[in-house]
Amino acid sequence: MLIAASLAACTSTGKPAPVAPTTESHPPSGPVPAGLERFYGQSLSWGECAPYATSEDARSAFQAKDLQCARLTVPLDYAKPAGDTITLGLLRHKATDDGSRIGSLVVNPGGPGASGMVAAAGLVKPTTSTGLAKRFDLVGFDPRGIGASQPAIHCLTDQERDADRADDSETDGSPGGVLKQESQEKDFAEKCAQRTDDGTGMLANVGTRDVVKDLDVLRSVLGDEKLTYLGYSYGTRIGSAYAEAFPKNVRAMILDGAVDPEQDAVESLVAQGQGFGTAFTQFAKSCTAQQDCALGQDAGAAVKVFQDLVRPLIDFPVPVGDGRKLSYEDATTGVIQALYQESLWDVLNTGLNELKQQRGATLEKLADIYNERDSTGKYGTTQDAFTAIRCVDDPRVTDPAVILKAQEEYVKVAPFLDDGRPASAARDACAFWPVPNTSEPHVPNVEGLAKTLVISTTNDPATPYQAGVNLAKGLKGALLTFEGTQHTVFLQGVKCVDQAGTDYLVDGTVPPEGTRCTGQ
Repeated sequence: MLIAASLAACTSTGKPAPVAPTTESHPPSGPVPAGLERFYGQSLSWGECAPYATSEDARSAFQAKDLQCARLTVPLDYAKPAGDTITLGLLRHKATDDGSRIGSLVVNPGGPGASGMVAAAGLVKPTTSTGLAKRFDLVGFDPRGIGASQPAIHCLTDQERDADRADDSETDGSPGGVLKQESQEKDFAEKCAQRTDDGTGMLANVGTRDVVKDLDVLRSVLGDEKLTYLGYSYGTRIGSAYAEAFPKNVRAMILDGAVDPEQDAVESLVAQGQGFGTAFTQFAKSCTAQQDCALGQDAGAAVKVFQDLVRPLIDFPVPVGDGRKLSYEDATTGVIQALYQESLWDVLNTGLNELKQQRGATLEKLADIYNERDSTGKYGTTQDAFTAIRCVDDPRVTDPAVILKAQEEYVKVAPFLDDGRPASAARDACAFWPVPNTSEPHVPNVEGLAKTLVISTTNDPATPYQAGVNLAKGLKGALLTFEGTQHTVFLQGVKCVDQAGTDYLVDGTVPPEGTRCTGQ
């Protein structure tokens, strides 16, 4: 899952000074795979970022000063380097001290499907505070098919996405409900192939297998002999896959909010459910200690109170105020969005209190943030890309017995998300995906890899703590533990974590074994 967004709106204090276009080229750094010489040795033309903005978040983020953007050209299919090409959007904030510059710090925020360009723009201030901005060019890239990269994955129109969110019929586990849901999932898969430029050719090559090859091209074009990388959430999967494909090309790598490399799609789903179940329990304990808690004052009864509050939405959605109505799906999505970070718990309580009054604006706003729907009703590319990448990254699950068991286990570990209806054996869109998967869960083979640093949060709702323990072990890297309830933590103001990560990125020093950080 991607890093949770904040409800706070970003505002600009004025237009930055124009960025003078510059063209930069470097000799290919390190070994170049045969047939890819023209990609590894290409020049980049850096200029204004405004033309790269494809969403409200991007338009706001790209107004910050001292940002430059460019396009990187890569093969559509690395097995056919002389064939069609695609481009990736890049954003850079140059190191502020040329004399002590180390190289580039390349960032990916997760998803899969989130914009690395927007993430990098948002990290300029935190890296300035820690001193990293002096030592590194901060570089974000939109992975293939995402955001400013071209072509973009496109499946549903904005109107279709609204309609899908408003439809709670998928909660019906009856034979008729299963048939309807599978029909919708098959239709989604077909639309992705029809509406994405290059169709199945593009969809077959959007997985992590291909992103890591793009990342190595980017490393070379930036002039870095070895990669310095920061990956959050799904970005840790990109990092671990890169470490396996190019172990000797890694200088330093921080992986925060780890995806377990050995877990299959079902195991990952249940583990994530347990994470959100734990986060909801923590929220309930905090909330019920307050007089205005929408869940009452008994933490033990909070799940039942919550279910009684949201289940009626399946049949009776409530008004939002903009012509839409809050569905059960959107209400629970809004709750999940708020559980990503404690700073949104008060907002969540406000939304639940509103729901008691038959109003749904706050929960719908939270769901809009999760779904990347802006104030004009336009959606970003993340949700379409999320499905497309997941469907080629993981083996598909088609056995009804496995699907039912996964749902039963999920509601056991996350009972607040039990909708009260029979589990559905409906297959998801990946079962109907027009191209095969390109990777399998496994422990990466990383012989020759430099020491990596994995950061894992004890009560991370989206990427459970144990996944970080397992990834650190698989990469033979160091583990830094943060005791908290949130999704990811590096460069978010926790001094202990930020200092440890900064020291590692600058000089390779890893924290002592067993290091744990708390508080801010």
